[in-house]
Amino acid sequence: MEWLNYHHLLYFWTVVREGGVSAASKRLRLAQPTVSEQLKALEEALGEKLFDRVGRRLELTEAGRVVYRYADEIFTLGRELQDTLKGRPTGRVRQLVVGITDAMPKRIAYRLLEPVLRLPEPVRLVCGEDKPERLLAELSLHGLDLVLSDAPVGAGSPVRAYNHPLGESTVSFFATPRRAAALRKDFPHSLDGTPLLVPAEATALRRPLDRWLDEQGLRPVIAGEFQDSALMKAFGQAGAGAFPGPTVIAEEICAHYGVETVGTVDALRERFYAITIERRITHPAVVAITRAARAELFTSTK
Repeated sequence: MEWLNYHHLLYFWTVVREGGVSAASKRLRLAQPTVSEQLKALEEALGEKLFDRVGRRLELTEAGRVVYRYADEIFTLGRELQDTLKGRPTGRVRQLVVGITDAMPKRIAYRLLEPVLRLPEPVRLVCGEDKPERLLAELSLHGLDLVLSDAPVGAGSPVRAYNHPLGESTVSFFATPRRAAALRKDFPHSLDGTPLLVPAEATALRRPLDRWLDEQGLRPVIAGEFQDSALMKAFGQAGAGAFPGPTVIAEEICAHYGVETVGTVDALRERFYAITIERRITHPAVVAITRAARAELFTSTK
């Protein structure tokens, strides 16, 4: 049986927390060569390189981030064990680390995550945003508990993960009040020749949007393409053109950006997913997200 040397793990954990071997040595009251040797021993025992040297700094490798996350949980639990036995409050707060794809509408992401803040047991939310492929790689290394996305993991993905559908929404078009009033009269034909802001080509909505425009014989002037949905809405707020968005948050889009709804297209749908590496969801915060999404957020568009 292989045994993990927890002294070596403690030195590694301290180096990461203190920001380097020198500071960790002072904290541990050990010589720097001793700490460096223990780190090397841990890497050899795990069979993984934990640090890359960048200039004079040490940066965690992907394996190092995984090991640090487990080490942090281990030593946090150790402190809690001591506090519990001594009758002191532990103050433990469960954590949910979420990756949000950059094309995901921010208001949708907030509405999906908001139920976590209402749980009886407090949960600390840690949110990050990136491209889907990077988030899935982080998920596979257990660096994330959950990825929120507007597209499912494809069958050809190198990452083994599971899609949990949260719901779907029809798509509406929005514009500044004056532009919306003009476009509303003959929608959707009024989109022909008008400035239109659209999601970037790699996003989930772009292909069905292009197909729908072709089917309707509409040729809008593409005034801008955006990976970030919030930036697209900000340009729409400034009057650069009409833009699409999920109908389910239409009221919030109008209130937040000072725009009005032009019209809704039932044939266009945006779908949203919770992606995990477990087939069965067990994290109570993720359970709360999926239940609230299906029972509250997307009920009006089923």
